[in-house]
Amino acid sequence: MDFALSDDQKSLRDLAARIFADHCTDESLRALAKSGTGDDPALWRALAEAGLLGIGIPEAHGGLGFGMAELGLLLEAQGRRLAPVPILASLVMGALPVAAFGSAAQQAILPRVAAGEAILTAALEEAGNPDPIRPMLRARQSGDGWVLDGVKTAVPYGAQAERIVVPAMGEAGVLVFLVDPRGAGVAVADQQGTDGAPQAEIRFDAAPVGPADMLGKAGDGDAIARWIVDRARAGLAHLQVGICAEALRRTAAYSSERIQFDRPLGSMQAVQHRVADGFIDVEAMRSTAMRAAWLLDEGITSPAEIETAKYWAAIGGHRVAHSAQHLHGGIGADTDYPIHRYFLAAKRVEVALGGAQPMLAAIGRAIAAGETQLLSGVEA
Repeated sequence: MDFALSDDQKSLRDLAARIFADHCTDESLRALAKSGTGDDPALWRALAEAGLLGIGIPEAHGGLGFGMAELGLLLEAQGRRLAPVPILASLVMGALPVAAFGSAAQQAILPRVAAGEAILTAALEEAGNPDPIRPMLRARQSGDGWVLDGVKTAVPYGAQAERIVVPAMGEAGVLVFLVDPRGAGVAVADQQGTDGAPQAEIRFDAAPVGPADMLGKAGDGDAIARWIVDRARAGLAHLQVGICAEALRRTAAYSSERIQFDRPLGSMQAVQHRVADGFIDVEAMRSTAMRAAWLLDEGITSPAEIETAKYWAAIGGHRVAHSAQHLHGGIGADTDYPIHRYFLAAKRVEVALGGAQPMLAAIGRAIAAGETQLLSGVEA
């Protein structure tokens, strides 16, 4: 792949960076945290007015028709400013699968998503289930439809979403539905991420869904679930790149100005080495995330490369976030000082990705199964 950005990609990246910079200052984020509000509707409207919420939505539905690579750039810009908006949930986990697999009736919501009038999300996480591609949520046949039973947790913007993409296990395999969270048999309870981001627990108690609610066809559910999870993981990897790149930049600036023993902290070799290691981690995270997005846009199936991007986002994010916190000393733990927000945001992504060690095993399984097309980042 060519890692150079096209002119359109550069324009999208720069426009997003300007909007986020205008709306997300340290002071505004501090005030938002003290208010207990986890999102910024004014910023969401600004992104919609700039056309950025339609990046991954087809032109026929009011979008720009770009792909995962461009959404990755938007997520990286969001991560740099810790912008409290549902880009990953609505545009990646929700709009992309609806655009790819939804019926005409289901896709009717996409123009409203691009306009910032509707939020989508996906319910992928379940307590005690390490594999979101094989859900524990049950879909039992009932007449010509199904009823859903079980619990999804940590659903991003679950309480704010108009529709939720829900994978469930049917008798013959995975089924994926587009569910109204305000429908019968569905109960939504607010949750909060490590960094204060809105999440929800969603309980399904004999919640009825019909053929019109299904994404794709019954026999395609396994492939659709993997399709969604792969893009969610690639999106999280891009978000982590932005979070960690900015945390490292702030740490380098702080250590250059902080005087310790009559000399700048950044002049000490041990500090320089740790920041240099962080730079290597960020660049490894960026290259593997960009490659994962490119593979997805090209339609190339390579589970090992998705897991590689996921691995670097988890372990690299862990190392960079901890280095930033440690090199700031005691002030790094002060909740009135900005760097702690980057630590919490990076930790949320790391936890969402499942940590680094389980991914080493997943990469090994992918390699053993021969799923190593165009493998980069790990040696077969």
